[in-house]
Amino acid sequence: MTVSSINARSTQMLQSLVNLRSQLDDLTRQLSSGQKSTTFAGLGIRRGVTVSLRAQLSAITGYDSTAQTAMTRINLANTALQGAATVVTSVKAAMIQGTNVSGIAGVSQTQTTAKFSLDQLTGLLNTQAGNSYIFGGKATDRPPVETSDHILNGDGARAGLVQVINERKQADLGASGLGRVTLTNPTTSSLDISEDAVSPFGFKLASVSSTLTNATVTGPTGSPAGISADLSGGNPNDGDSITLRFNMPDGSSQSLTLTATTASPAADGKFTIGATPDDTTANLTAALYSALGTMAKTSLTAASAVQASNGFFDNPPARVDGPPFDSATALKSGTPADTVIWYTGDTGSDPARQTATALVDPSLSVGYGTRASEQGLRSVVQNVATLAAVTISSTDPNALDLSQALNSRLTEGLNGRPGQQKLSDIQVDLGNAQVSIKAAQDRHKQQNGMLQDYLQKIEGVSDTEVGAQILALQTRLQASMQVTAMTYQNSLVNYLK
Repeated sequence: MTVSSINARSTQMLQSLVNLRSQLDDLTRQLSSGQKSTTFAGLGIRRGVTVSLRAQLSAITGYDSTAQTAMTRINLANTALQGAATVVTSVKAAMIQGTNVSGIAGVSQTQTTAKFSLDQLTGLLNTQAGNSYIFGGKATDRPPVETSDHILNGDGARAGLVQVINERKQADLGASGLGRVTLTNPTTSSLDISEDAVSPFGFKLASVSSTLTNATVTGPTGSPAGISADLSGGNPNDGDSITLRFNMPDGSSQSLTLTATTASPAADGKFTIGATPDDTTANLTAALYSALGTMAKTSLTAASAVQASNGFFDNPPARVDGPPFDSATALKSGTPADTVIWYTGDTGSDPARQTATALVDPSLSVGYGTRASEQGLRSVVQNVATLAAVTISSTDPNALDLSQALNSRLTEGLNGRPGQQKLSDIQVDLGNAQVSIKAAQDRHKQQNGMLQDYLQKIEGVSDTEVGAQILALQTRLQASMQVTAMTYQNSLVNYLK
């Protein structure tokens, strides 16, 4: 008879105990962590699915992180845009109050409001998201907009808007103050009205119409353009009139009508019929001088300021080629050395929204970039700056008319001209980007839930099942330990008994 070695059997039993203990430790870990294994290898044939699921979840986390960054920047941009819209509302209200309610006393207050508003606008357009400026397109490392003081008053040798407007005003009004138009009397009964030079400055004769009896009115003809009125055929009748239409530097137009009257002195907009055609011609010439001078100091000055501002806010800025300015005949481009460049951000040809993009889904890229130089924003800055830059003296007899002429033009600019981008258009674009990002985030939330559930089925454990396994294993372990203990108590003597 063969008797097995007690030591060999003890070793096997001890190893079995170690294995059972190891299984118990693993089940205990599963119960506490809720995971089947600490390694992919422990998941068996489904480990490849687990790796794929975790890669998808990681990608979703990355997309959501990008989306959150974009949403933060969009929210900051929208806050700034809403602030700009509030500025527009307050400036328009100030203009209405200043010219239509308070009169000349409110004009200076309106300009003060405009200066404060320009400060606010430049601050809004220099908004940062972290260390990045959000209204500079791709150029995010520097403020995209100059300070309001530099925009208005310049910086050392660099001219600001105030200087550019003053230079343009001289060029548009001319040395005579008649808007670069000359009045001459070739004969005592005739009158010529002509532009003083071929240039972009001053009044431009667009047309003339006349009901003056016995008079011959022709033009505009020639280069520079001119109009002639010959009254040698006799005096006009009371109520007859002549109307000249002028094109302004900013693209607007204005008509000037003078009506014949027997009253002396004649009221504004009229001229006295004299005893002879020569006297009538002299009265018409004097009335035209006065009317042109007033129109130059009001409508033309306002149009000049708006056009100077158009040039200043261009890239490169446009300036009068002078001095001298009152006889200038051409424009020139300003440079960064002699003119403040109001916008210093990115000026690429790509759409502003595409200067910042976010890949928020495998197939969805959202553009949310902005440039302060976009038409909708530039128009707001430009019109508020123009209002702040034009000084209107309360002692000027034409101050109220000038203020009204300027405000009507600036209000149109602040409202946004047909076919041009408005502030609200930028807000709509960013709103659409928010909707797209939010939709992607909602999809990701649903996908994340489904993937997590699937992953849990592979990697996770059932507490009830693991608890039952632990209980069974503990029973086996206890029995094995009892058997082992009994085995160690065996001896040859006990065996032979």
